[in-house]
Amino acid sequence: MAKRIDVKDLNLFYGKFHAVDGVSLAVPPRNVTAFIGPSGCGKSTVLRSLNRMHEVIPGARAEGKVLLDGEDIYASTVDPVSVRRTIGMVFQRPNPFPTMSIRDNVVAGLKLAGERNGKKLDEVAEQALRGANLWAEVKDRLNRPGGGLSGGQQQRLCIARAIAVQPDVLLMDEPCSALDPISTLAIEDLIQELKKDFTIVIVTHNMQQAARVSDQTAFFNLAGVGQPGRLVELDDTERIFSNPTQKATEDYISGRFG
Repeated sequence: MAKRIDVKDLNLFYGKFHAVDGVSLAVPPRNVTAFIGPSGCGKSTVLRSLNRMHEVIPGARAEGKVLLDGEDIYASTVDPVSVRRTIGMVFQRPNPFPTMSIRDNVVAGLKLAGERNGKKLDEVAEQALRGANLWAEVKDRLNRPGGGLSGGQQQRLCIARAIAVQPDVLLMDEPCSALDPISTLAIEDLIQELKKDFTIVIVTHNMQQAARVSDQTAFFNLAGVGQPGRLVELDDTERIFSNPTQKATEDYISGRFG
């Protein structure tokens, strides 16, 4: 079931370096929120903090709160592994397990969690591949290696793998940056379908993509050279692109910098 995320005064660090300063934002359920901004402004760092992937990096830490339907995912009683099951992630480059079959790629998370019922795994694999709009292309070769698919198909396979464990939220870190235009369009169409069931947050360098796929857009920027990234503005996507309230947002969207 899609859930709401509320970020409250989030500060992110790599060792002593203060990477992101005081971010507060809300991500509604069944909604696509896009993070845009110049390179190095902290948008991917914020995205990774939403399912505690940030702290996997040695020396990295988070201060502040990330609430999933009111529950703080950084509370001492919360298991980070269960957080990552609830809040799935799709990375910049497709990363299927190349020698594993298409079917086993999709159900890898379920098998890791102890599911051994072959019939159940087959059902979940079909359901997730249909959800990722890939079933028609691969249904006759489910036992072939996932690494044999095209780049766009591999990325949809990774999305199928992410949704197979039925997360509440799906994070996407530039999911189309390594793909050709036709594959990119297929992923964008898929995002529109997926938001019926999932809360989605996407980082993208492509502003046209943000305008096409998202309901609301968050613009991040650096406070200055060597300074932490900050959230400058968050609003409905249409308003961000047509009538932003901050000059920095307008300058970035109009191509004056970034």
